[in-house]
Amino acid sequence: MLDVTAQANEKLVGYMKDNNITSALRVMLMQGGCSGPALGLALDEEKPLDELFQRQELTILIEKNLLQQCGDITIDYLDAGSRSGFNISCSNPLPGAGSGCSSGSCGSGGCGC
Repeated sequence: MLDVTAQANEKLVGYMKDNNITSALRVMLMQGGCSGPALGLALDEEKPLDELFQRQELTILIEKNLLQQCGDITIDYLDAGSRSGFNISCSNPLPGAGSGCSSGSCGSGGCGC
């Protein structure tokens, strides 16, 4: 249900060690603007409705309801120069996807973009 690529694992573990972070990482649904909701990462503590995953030196939390809605979740790291970063994707459409702005409305500032 959760896959963390080798490159993502290396980047996350390195960052957490470099910054002396011992907290768990949470995969969470973040509200987006024109592009709609997206999965993101945050530091957090375990809550009663969480599923806990141990991946080598990482503890990753995902709310059980989000996990059921998303299906399989993959955390990857894309190395693309100045556009490098983490990509968190799921096998099912994200909850709330399609509720963003209609085509063309972002250019007119219709949703605060």
